[in-house]
Amino acid sequence: MLNGPFRLSVAIPVYNEEQVFPELLRRTAAVLDQLPGGPHELVVVDDGSSDRTPELLRAAAARDPRIVGIALSRNFGHQAALSAALDAVSGDATVIMDGDLQDAPEVIPRFLEEFWKGYDVVYARRVRRKESWWLRLAYRAYYRLLSRLADVQLPLDAGDFGLMSRRVVELIRRTPERHRYLRGLRSWVGFRQLGVTVERDARHAGTSKYSLAKLVRLGCDGIFSFSTMPLRAAAVLGALGVAASTLFAAYAVFVRLVLHRGPQGFTALILVITFLSGLNLFFLGVIGEYVGRVFEQVKGRPTYVVGEVVRQGSPGAASEAMTPAQREHAVLPPRDDAAATLRSE
Repeated sequence: MLNGPFRLSVAIPVYNEEQVFPELLRRTAAVLDQLPGGPHELVVVDDGSSDRTPELLRAAAARDPRIVGIALSRNFGHQAALSAALDAVSGDATVIMDGDLQDAPEVIPRFLEEFWKGYDVVYARRVRRKESWWLRLAYRAYYRLLSRLADVQLPLDAGDFGLMSRRVVELIRRTPERHRYLRGLRSWVGFRQLGVTVERDARHAGTSKYSLAKLVRLGCDGIFSFSTMPLRAAAVLGALGVAASTLFAAYAVFVRLVLHRGPQGFTALILVITFLSGLNLFFLGVIGEYVGRVFEQVKGRPTYVVGEVVRQGSPGAASEAMTPAQREHAVLPPRDDAAATLRSE
């Protein structure tokens, strides 16, 4: 039950989006103007942009009291920037969306319709994506592979775009993962969840900041964070290798004792040795990936560092943008020699 008027937070990470930023704010603010309740909130996290995005964000926060601008000290990555936004929101429900307008703000009222029906999570199921055919094929194959490998049920073709209730946001804030895959954490939390079919728009302007390497890294985060199947596959293939070698040994004994000749196949032997060596190195890399993530986790370094928080009426007063509970998990900007606090995941 809500205590007072309903408040919605919209969390958006941006990185070098000066061409898109004005239209993003205009369309998002227009949607918020039409929603009941309020005052609503727009939390925009600048993930270390090198263009004019930080300047545009400061100017927008000075004009509109609903905008909270958070500038990270450097580029920490999309998922880290989203985590920073979720740590700063204060609404009864939160919508997370990308800053390139491929996630249309006009879909937010559809999310709210389902939220009022009792769903804690309402996510967008992307259809008719405006991207190259090979990228669409890769996305489709990956989501289906991850769905089969994951230890929890993950929805198909669903990205980060969606709405979460306050209790879901609070639970995600408490998760200690450093390598974060937020759409997976959203499913892991549970509660009532519903997918809404949304046509995926083309980027409004500029070029995608997600390179192929970053997409692969995000995909690996999803697999290694929510599945131990790669480790089990190593055990299964190892058992099959032992069984095959046992059968070959029995065959070799039979040929020597019954047929009185030695088994042939030097080339085949070399191929088998090479194949098994490659398989061993591959799964050594898989194990190393898991060990490396444990190593990163136990170091306890912060997921992100906040360089500046701006909002109307409080220039330089970063702590005013967050509640005391959120302040414990945030990195505040070291302005005027003030000590910075680290957000440890």
